[in-house]
Amino acid sequence: YQRRVHGVFAPNMLGAAFSRLRASAASRSVHTLPPLPYDLDALKPVISPEMMSFHYGKHHQAYVNNLNAIEEKYLAAQVKGDLQGMLALQPALAFNAGGHINHSIYWTNLDSPSRNGGGTPSGELAAAIDKEFGSYAQFVERFNAMTAGVQGSGWGWLGYNKQQNRVEMRSIANQNLLLTETGLIPLLTIDIWEHAYYIDYKNVRPDYLKNIWKIVNWKNVESRFEAAKKA
Repeated sequence: YQRRVHGVFAPNMLGAAFSRLRASAASRSVHTLPPLPYDLDALKPVISPEMMSFHYGKHHQAYVNNLNAIEEKYLAAQVKGDLQGMLALQPALAFNAGGHINHSIYWTNLDSPSRNGGGTPSGELAAAIDKEFGSYAQFVERFNAMTAGVQGSGWGWLGYNKQQNRVEMRSIANQNLLLTETGLIPLLTIDIWEHAYYIDYKNVRPDYLKNIWKIVNWKNVESRFEAAKKA
């Protein structure tokens, strides 16, 4: 980072820039695991408390911890002007940030069957799903077929296409983000990494997908749909 004033290098400007970077690093907010909107046993029998404990308390927490550690390294490289170091950290930064963001949406998309979990969408969201997929049942069938067929790890998504005013489904690999990959605004996501279901369903992903709809919080998805249309 260099700057010249009337052709003369201004070291005070360089120093000021680094001071701002150091101040930014010092004031950086630390990412934390978001509180669940329900107890760890609220999603049973679809998802057991043990599975929730591992998925939320271990796997999601690991993304948060890694994200904080990588951001520290990234800011340190930025302060030093280490461009190569910054570039080298970007894949891990994107991966762990994506893991944190995707899981944070996933938890709110679910709820206890005794509260808002299960049922079917209503109102304008239901009409949008019917228009796009024929019916709610056809939507679930197509969504399950899409996500069951994903090789390796990833996420199944229902998103809103603002330009075309329609809902669309997509499968996204690894911890990539729906918005950055497709431009769709996230409405509903189903985690299809094996770490989301291995304790309860072993390696039988179709059984997990069949049961997950019993705890989908359609009120949350409908709220996201309304907000996406207004954005």
